[in-house]
Amino acid sequence: MQKTAHIIGAGISGLSAAVRLADAGYRIEVHEATQQIGGRCRSYFDAATNLVIDNGNHLLLSANHHALAYARAIGSEAGLVGPSRAKFPFCDLTTGQRWELDLGEGALPLWVFDPARRVPDTSLTDYLKLAPLAWARESQPIGDVIRCEGTLYDRLVQPLLLAALNLDPPEGSAGLAGAVVRETLLAGGKACRPLIARDGLSAVLIDPAIKHLEGKGGSVRIGHELRELAMTGERVAALKFGGNDTVALGPADAVVLAVPPRSAASLLPGLKTPTKFRAIVNAHFRIDPPVGAPPILGVVGGLVEWLFAFPQRLSVTISNGDRLIDQPREELALAIWRDICKAAGIAGEMPPWQIVRERRATFEATPEQNALRPGPVTSCKNLFLAGDWTATGLPATIEGSIRSGDRAADHVLAVRQA
Repeated sequence: MQKTAHIIGAGISGLSAAVRLADAGYRIEVHEATQQIGGRCRSYFDAATNLVIDNGNHLLLSANHHALAYARAIGSEAGLVGPSRAKFPFCDLTTGQRWELDLGEGALPLWVFDPARRVPDTSLTDYLKLAPLAWARESQPIGDVIRCEGTLYDRLVQPLLLAALNLDPPEGSAGLAGAVVRETLLAGGKACRPLIARDGLSAVLIDPAIKHLEGKGGSVRIGHELRELAMTGERVAALKFGGNDTVALGPADAVVLAVPPRSAASLLPGLKTPTKFRAIVNAHFRIDPPVGAPPILGVVGGLVEWLFAFPQRLSVTISNGDRLIDQPREELALAIWRDICKAAGIAGEMPPWQIVRERRATFEATPEQNALRPGPVTSCKNLFLAGDWTATGLPATIEGSIRSGDRAADHVLAVRQA
């Protein structure tokens, strides 16, 4: 009899586990409490801009092997597009200076030896001083491992780690930052080529996964909230949903719990999870990008940190955005638009816009909160955890999310083979 895997949560962590298990022969049932598939990694039609926009502006890199393998599995890898070479243009809104970080195409960080390719006004010695970060412990704050000041920090290290950890870098986990550095900058341009879902996150990472699962006989139910895990001994025996809807599990069935940490702790009393979170602010403006605008532009010295150029719109991301959560929307939009005009070299009245503020976007990537992240295994032999808030070894990124789903699925398969 075919075994069934119940995936609780249809975010990208749950979907990656579902795809991996479906491809291994499991029948998949996905249960999503909300009316939306994709969690934080989704697209939707926005009436204010009359465009389909993403919930957040997410950037993948060619080093994100789990994310790329997931896209290949669902047949959508071609939807992740980017330049053939790892080049990142930057601008400084304070000084007006512009430069391009050219990481090349190789598997070694040889770019640090070439003054024309590295950050302006930096020396090889500046980069060597970052070495302790690459092998730091997760229990160490970044500020105790490297000096968080100077030209290289301001123009590269701070923007990179702010985006990856979603907090002010000195207070972040040095171990998590080190994992990012090892998998990207230290791995050369081959690992750092930027990839963007130009047609939207849902079109590339979510909708093809649903089609893939349904093509293998799986099902996805929305508005189907899990209320209780019914236990028998060391196993989950049944799933209790709203409205007296109970699903009994067979002896070889498995459950992957891929829900936010608060929901997971409610369903599994005693589960240790992160308790503090940070916000992210995204803004979208309906305007044709200037001719020749790069797909992504790093911005230093302003409110905006990254400027994305999509067809018919310019979008920005502001990490560690708690300070902006309660700012009046139009006031915030105007401040962002002024930065965009400087960065993109444009002028004019503010076009139709939308602000998306995620109050609990990511767990707080400090050493203290990172230590609260659980692994995929629980005390129940047929129940496993997934989510970017679990112990992936990475901050809360798409790669970390998909990696968590893959690991949960691998544990399910290991139990089957035992």
